[in-house]
Amino acid sequence: MASTIDALNLRHFHCSIDTGRIAWLGIDCADSSVNRLSADVMAELGKVLDHFALKPPAGLVIHSRKSAGFIAGADISEFSSLDSAEHARSIVSRGWSMFDRLASVSYPTLALIRGHCLGGGLELALACRYRLVVDDPATSLALPEVMLGIFPGWGGMHRLPRMIGPVAALDMMLTGRPVDARKAHRIGLADGIVAPRLMERAAAQMVLSGRPRRRPGPVQSLMNHPSVRPLLAKQALKKLQQKDPQGHYPAPRAILDIWARYNGNALKTPERINSILQSDTARNLVRVFHLQERLKAFGKAGKDHAPVAHVHVVGAGVMGGDIAAWCALKGMTVTLQDQDRERIAAAQGRAYALFTRKLKDKRQARAASDRLIPDMRGHGIPHANVVIEAISENLQAKQGLYQAIEPQLRPDAILATNTSSLSLEELRTGLSRPERLVGIHFFNPVARMPLVEVVETAQTDPAAIRLAHAFVGQIGKLPLPVQSTPGFLVNAVLAPYMLEAMRCLDQGTRPETIDAAMTAFGMPMGPIELIDTVGLDIARDAGRQLTGNASMPNCLETRLSRGDLGRKTGRGFYVWKNGKPVKQQPDPIPPRLTERLIEPLVVTTRRQLDAGVVADADLADAGIIFGTGFAPFTGGPLHYMDTQNSTRHAPAAAPTAEEATS
Repeated sequence: MASTIDALNLRHFHCSIDTGRIAWLGIDCADSSVNRLSADVMAELGKVLDHFALKPPAGLVIHSRKSAGFIAGADISEFSSLDSAEHARSIVSRGWSMFDRLASVSYPTLALIRGHCLGGGLELALACRYRLVVDDPATSLALPEVMLGIFPGWGGMHRLPRMIGPVAALDMMLTGRPVDARKAHRIGLADGIVAPRLMERAAAQMVLSGRPRRRPGPVQSLMNHPSVRPLLAKQALKKLQQKDPQGHYPAPRAILDIWARYNGNALKTPERINSILQSDTARNLVRVFHLQERLKAFGKAGKDHAPVAHVHVVGAGVMGGDIAAWCALKGMTVTLQDQDRERIAAAQGRAYALFTRKLKDKRQARAASDRLIPDMRGHGIPHANVVIEAISENLQAKQGLYQAIEPQLRPDAILATNTSSLSLEELRTGLSRPERLVGIHFFNPVARMPLVEVVETAQTDPAAIRLAHAFVGQIGKLPLPVQSTPGFLVNAVLAPYMLEAMRCLDQGTRPETIDAAMTAFGMPMGPIELIDTVGLDIARDAGRQLTGNASMPNCLETRLSRGDLGRKTGRGFYVWKNGKPVKQQPDPIPPRLTERLIEPLVVTTRRQLDAGVVADADLADAGIIFGTGFAPFTGGPLHYMDTQNSTRHAPAAAPTAEEATS
């Protein structure tokens, strides 16, 4: 049988038959670091199924031969080239038919899942009779299509609710949130969970076990009944309306409708396939996906460096302490230095809360806590690959600290500053190796914000830049290369945006109305709430540094004079209770308020691009999306304005014959 399989000339799969007549089909996509279900890959899977239709094995185990994971999903580039309704329908039909065929084979099938199992990869696994997950921190199962503005059309909307029940299934499909191996097993998405060293043996036993397919309990089965599905969908729709009242994101509503009315089969509503897959939102979210992949690539570029093992952070304030905690969470040894032992203790307390929230296993949380080491005297400096300074924005204080740190640095280590506004050219004055100083600028809150600006000058050592990029990628953040200039990209853009919002306040517009205008546009948070969150004193200092000492709005000066600094003091533009602002109902949004607030944001982004702060418009858009939360469905501020301008200046459509004769 093996020789016959060899005759198929597979490029993306490797297949072998063991002595128990179990076929082991290993996916290993050619010319790619990850497995993606492209048209070529799906065609080869069809060949394999053709072969086994004639010569059935005792069982089929589908697994990955790549260390990166199981399957990362469909080939997203194919969605970027959709040019017709027929093309959109053909992509959905291809996956639906292939996985329907896999689900119908006469022999038992099993997906052995280690690492990421996303989108079409999970839909393939759902079509198998069994799923066995490997108990590995990297194992993650998700249907993230909604984050691309599309839906899981290859059987996910049909099979997942029938397997784990519609409540859990809709949560996965409508949010795109992943589940780890243990949760997958707990909710019934996986039939078993196994240690890595035993995975092949366990897979062989399970595929031949004769166990029936996984089915949900009676209550969940009832919820899948055709008469009940519309009621559940209606309840879920109410929650969607609260999160997205403007309907910027149509894919979640499409998922609900296709599941409720068509039992998850999108092919029964071809007009919905076309409206979603060819929508502007889907195009823009696919664009954002590619922007994210480009930023991730910077973090993978430092192949000449060993992984960072030890990070030393100087400054245990909110930023420094949270940077240290995040690095410890990601497996690094971290020494945290500060003159104030109480500040270190407070940072450790916040860190432990982070570890227990992110790491459900108490042993893993304790191990992360053990990796975060108080170090008041700086003993960790000579051992660290990366030393991060995160003290107050005072030029002389930072320079004095560098004079003390530099003689202790390893020859291959980098000295990094988390400054948000000071230039590297000034900061490196007095250093014997100024080319090893880089900016690694995190955003607050560190645990939630995905972007990190990596700041360089023409004189920065390229090896230091590569190490900085690799370090940022290693801790799971998105590195954005920026040139040293006041405010870099993100803060330089936010400052005039926030100032304009406060000028609207001075002119009588209520804070709730201003915030409502921008959240309706698609921002995750309004500018007034943002100012309260970062601190009114920080907003003042950033405004002065980045807008040429422009006069500060009266509403800001008045609150600063009272000591109302925002969330951290419990009162700013809003009163804060339990970490949330107390807001009244907004007034109707005035005409052009949204455009007025967006304009300085877009203009400054363009100005920073023209000044060479970032290399191109795509990186500028990526920085503002991932650094400020700028409405992803727009594709970024520059892309949004270009689209608006092209629409505004597009020629009028020619009249129809009926119109011409009327």
